[in-house]
Amino acid sequence: MAYKLVTLGGDGTGPEVMREGLRVLSALSKVLDVAWEVEDIPCGGQFYLEHGSRDWPEGAEERCDAADLILLGAVGWPSPTGPGPVLMKDGKMAGYSPVIGNRIRLNLFANVRPVKLYEGVQHRIHGANKLVWQPGQVDMVIIRENTEGLYSQVGGKLAPGGTTELAIDTRVITRRASEQVIRKAFELCKKRNKGAPKDGKLRVTAVVKDNVLHGCRLFQEVFNQVGEEYPQIEKDSAIVDAFTQWLIGQPEYYDVVVTTNMFGDIVTDLASVLQGGMGMAVGANVGKDHGMFEPIHGSAPKHAGKDKVNPIAMILAVKEGLDWLGERKNDDRLVRAAAAIEAAVVDVLRDGHPLTYDLVGEAKAARCSEVGQAIADLALQKLAQAAS
Repeated sequence: MAYKLVTLGGDGTGPEVMREGLRVLSALSKVLDVAWEVEDIPCGGQFYLEHGSRDWPEGAEERCDAADLILLGAVGWPSPTGPGPVLMKDGKMAGYSPVIGNRIRLNLFANVRPVKLYEGVQHRIHGANKLVWQPGQVDMVIIRENTEGLYSQVGGKLAPGGTTELAIDTRVITRRASEQVIRKAFELCKKRNKGAPKDGKLRVTAVVKDNVLHGCRLFQEVFNQVGEEYPQIEKDSAIVDAFTQWLIGQPEYYDVVVTTNMFGDIVTDLASVLQGGMGMAVGANVGKDHGMFEPIHGSAPKHAGKDKVNPIAMILAVKEGLDWLGERKNDDRLVRAAAAIEAAVVDVLRDGHPLTYDLVGEAKAARCSEVGQAIADLALQKLAQAAS
């Protein structure tokens, strides 16, 4: 029986990195005799400009509902009529449906973002000594609540005479959503069983603004209650503004971090500088029954069609998706494929080639497709070595 895979390439460079993710997936699947029923669904700003009413086709929701695994490239395209992205008639960004729509409709309540510095990768903080941290000192996971908060679409605007005079976005924090994402954080900490690089302690950190915000007080209250069920895990809390400087100053202190939707969106992009930038950063949107995996970089319209951007985040998103599906379906083939992908990525990064411009500069840069092919070839070798 074939697994059902939905791909959402999206806008700009999204289809380019998706191509490389599928190149790696296809190579390993042939060797492992894993069959995929692949359905690509066009989506995003470019689709909306072409079709004028929706940002993906009719029936796309049902096809995502039926998928065993969803892979997302990137969405967002510049508006031809002014600054900013293409917006739909309802005011939402074209690309809302496959991203935020899927998260809410499929209850992908946890956005899980590994933050790991691999050997051979420089972090993106400039200074006389760029390699302040060695591989192993940055190895955390940040979990962001994914279905409510400031993205709950509660609010609106008043525009008398066509000029916006008032805009309101209401932040919604519920006990149910807070509990499920916080429990996910504690369970992941227990499963990782690594502890923070600094001291080896299993630790979950709640990032809040509970000195000011009612929603954060509820989130912290639920965190304290759920935390009592995990006596072996240290409970830690940080005010979000202070956390941003601690994250950069002492990333080795953190093991698993959990926070609300907007705070998580901001601090995970900040955390990407610790791992080499957006081209290395992965987002796993997971719930109880569905999973959607993506690189967290944008669609980079200025680089579209140039075979230039870094595909590693997309390839690692495939790795995370295979791990997740392999565990759900008790399919060791998928788990072995995921391990081979990460091992191949590690080797390419350690060797320093072929890599794209964001990691090695324009003069030494390889093409996106060259990086994808190299990782696919190495992953096959890793798979063979593991079997021998």
